[in-house]
Amino acid sequence: METLNYFNYFTEIEEHFWRKRGAHLLVSPLDWAIVETWQKAGIPLNAVLKGIDRAFESWGRSRRAAGGRQLKSLAYCVDAVLDAAAEAHEAAAGTGPEVAASRAAAEPFSRAELKGYLERNAGQLRVSAEKNRAAHSAIALRMEEAAKRIGEAQLLIDSPAALDLEDLERRLTILEQKLMAALSADADEEDLLVIRREMDRSLAPYRRKMSAEQLAQLERQYTQKRLFEQFGVPRLSLFYLT
Repeated sequence: METLNYFNYFTEIEEHFWRKRGAHLLVSPLDWAIVETWQKAGIPLNAVLKGIDRAFESWGRSRRAAGGRQLKSLAYCVDAVLDAAAEAHEAAAGTGPEVAASRAAAEPFSRAELKGYLERNAGQLRVSAEKNRAAHSAIALRMEEAAKRIGEAQLLIDSPAALDLEDLERRLTILEQKLMAALSADADEEDLLVIRREMDRSLAPYRRKMSAEQLAQLERQYTQKRLFEQFGVPRLSLFYLT
């Protein structure tokens, strides 16, 4: 996936799914986790949208649709999206080497937008660290360290040199991974159990349709989303800037 072209990846998929359902409803934690697995797997946006369209066509021919039931989750679209992604990959492989377009590489965000985004996330991490200090000192310490690293990353934005957003994204991803490790290690077992039960209920109708690898990745993304929400940790990736 061309990272810099897909910072609107999540919102495009969410809005397309809303339009297909015909209702502007909240996307569930499971749905967001599914979108993250597609994004991390590098599935192009157009393949995801094509797969969603096909899934809705298949649903429309099903007995469940005839009985008046609605397609409620992106989990039903997983197979269709993966098929569309495979087709896109095969088509690209048959086109021969790509010719680079002769156009200037424009930065997708202004320096002010990036700086504001990093400042907000660093500020939220400091606030969350203070709230969690008494009960979870190790987590609070990791939050403060992450806020400090974000402050250091802001120096890159102030530099007059061309901004390497891919490298900035790597730095932010590493910080997210460290935060997730701290949350998983220090969170209360009962809280983790509640998340696990919630996740198992959400995934139950779709487990047979997914491979073990797909399920494992989806479970990781789901758990991360819920733990970040519980401890007030913002998503740091530039994919969430929009």
